[in-house]
Amino acid sequence: MGFVQEFKAFAFKGNVVDLAVGVIIGAAFGKIVSSLVEDVITPLLLNPTLKAVGAENIAQLSWNGVKYGNFLSAVISFLCIAMVLFWLIKAANKISKPAEVAPAGPSNEEVLLAEIRDLLKNK
Repeated sequence: MGFVQEFKAFAFKGNVVDLAVGVIIGAAFGKIVSSLVEDVITPLLLNPTLKAVGAENIAQLSWNGVKYGNFLSAVISFLCIAMVLFWLIKAANKISKPAEVAPAGPSNEEVLLAEIRDLLKNK
């Protein structure tokens, strides 16, 4: 088998194509979630807190030259992204949850075997 044929067999397997689509959609979705967190959630949560502390920008927070504000901003951003993803995955799982199938009754074979058993008990 030639190199081109091997590469073609590898590149166009279902798993590789599905993975590529997942990565592309994940990158686009990551931008949406990042924008939601940075532009909507973080300002709504942090602006009142920062005004109470007296810092208009979280990146300005520092102590003895250690800029812990940047780290704090990254932690808060991570927690917000994790919470949004948790809510989205929870909603997706609730929507895609398969309906529970009621257990089927006994098969004809089981009914016949039960009748035979009962007849043998009665003798």
